[in-house]
Amino acid sequence: MTVCTKVTDLGQATATELLALYASGKASPVEATQAALDRIDRFNPAVNAYCHVDHQGALASARQSEQRWQQGQPVGPLDGVPSSIKDLTLTIGMPTRKGSRTTSASGPWDVDAPYSARMRAAGAVLLGKTTSPEFGWKGVTDNPLYGITRNPWNTRCTAGGSSGGAGAAAALNMGVLHQGSDAGGSIRIPCGFTGTFGLKSTFGLVPQWPASAMTTLSHLGPMTRTVRDSALMMTVTSAPDRRDWYAAATTERDWQQDLDKGVKGLKIAYSPTLGYVSVDPEIAALVRQAVNRLADLGAIVEQVDPGFSDPLEMFNTLWFAGAAKVVALLSPDQRAMVDPGFLAIAEQGSRIDIVDYMKAQDARAALGQQMAEFHARYDALITPTLPLVAFEAGHNVPPGSGLEHWMNWTPFSYPFNLTQQPAASVPCGLTSAGLPAGVHVVADKYNDALVMQICQAIESSQPPGFPSEPLTTD
Repeated sequence: MTVCTKVTDLGQATATELLALYASGKASPVEATQAALDRIDRFNPAVNAYCHVDHQGALASARQSEQRWQQGQPVGPLDGVPSSIKDLTLTIGMPTRKGSRTTSASGPWDVDAPYSARMRAAGAVLLGKTTSPEFGWKGVTDNPLYGITRNPWNTRCTAGGSSGGAGAAAALNMGVLHQGSDAGGSIRIPCGFTGTFGLKSTFGLVPQWPASAMTTLSHLGPMTRTVRDSALMMTVTSAPDRRDWYAAATTERDWQQDLDKGVKGLKIAYSPTLGYVSVDPEIAALVRQAVNRLADLGAIVEQVDPGFSDPLEMFNTLWFAGAAKVVALLSPDQRAMVDPGFLAIAEQGSRIDIVDYMKAQDARAALGQQMAEFHARYDALITPTLPLVAFEAGHNVPPGSGLEHWMNWTPFSYPFNLTQQPAASVPCGLTSAGLPAGVHVVADKYNDALVMQICQAIESSQPPGFPSEPLTTD
């Protein structure tokens, strides 16, 4: 297996490297954008990371950026950086089909959601839209409209979901900066499976409009090869937008400024299982090694569980109700086009009693309070991102596992959508099968900078490698 560990051409560069090259005149946004488009043309047929690519629009945007750099007047901190937007997020000039045959290709596609607008205003070159499962409903990425998204480390395997297209694109550097969304793990799952970095920011910190069907479970965030590039994206995207009624009141800040503060003296709780999860031994060992490196760097690590039982029932109550809301708005003809798995959970959601729904909300509030108290004692919580490696693509659960839903194999992610905390996945090595494992870092609400600071320490102690091309192994 060939793994790339350093930049050999513009197609391998990070955002921070590209911006330095632009400033020095050693490379141009047009060259970098063409390199990204070339990689998409070469690799996308094997992984289906992009469901829409705007070659002409991207190059036109890159030429405008090139002129600004030549004049010494970049328009913003991402000027000329090749980027992507998830197919759930409205973007001017690009179809947002949500992976569903119930949507129309006709558009008009004349509105930017806050994330797209922020990226565009900062000068990012928008290459296209990355693939999602239908309405973002599950932890793998396949849909009736665009098909299956595959893992660059082994194309027989899933890239995870629902931001699976973004994860696959980041692993292969088909564009440098990628937007994800996460209502139950949809940033962290694909990052765990593809060996990339992704942050589920504190709820409301990055504005979202239109509101997700999963409302207050859904968070937006960056997905990149490096923590530093994600921090750069956060600097651009974590500003309020009056269209998002849920948006937090935030002030402008440079999210890169604290990345290199290290972990000395931080009190970190390490929970290898949350007290109830069975974890693949190889993944457990890789996560343990990463935690040990943090201790070597001066962190005060204590193995302790946060003390809650599996909140799957309350999560499913809220999740299934959200699915029911989506399906209720579809005509009978449209429902016939929808992923059967999505229809099945929507049917369950339609039968949820309002009293049971409100009880789930109360239980959620209690869980959030419990975690707030936990973080009065510990700066951060670390777990594995996932208890298993990527499995065969085209399945919602590992074949032969006997599991019913994707939530059954993502026990580390959805609890922290319920609590609305910042949480990230950072790679920590490869298993003997050559598939990535990830470390899951969680902190108190609005402490996103600390999450990235810890992830930066992990990344620096073991710089990640990436596949040089999509790989297929037995």
